[in-house]
Amino acid sequence: MSYQSETPFDNIESTLEYVNQLLAATQEAQDQIETEIVRAADPQLARRKQALQLVNYKLEVSVKFRPSVQCVNSRRG
Repeated sequence: MSYQSETPFDNIESTLEYVNQLLAATQEAQDQIETEIVRAADPQLARRKQALQLVNYKLEVSVKFRPSVQCVNSRRG
């Protein structure tokens, strides 16, 4: 009887795949937010620009995960 994985965290490979997909989605969102920040250059959109900058700042937290993922990938051999 073979084991059926119940979560994406049952083994290191599926965990890394999940985290890599999450990082890619976060990067895509950050790229879109940066584009929207440029579009919000009009002074009438200052409040929107501030909100977008806050979102962008919070998305930058994901950058801190990349070195950890790379380290785990390099140790897998």
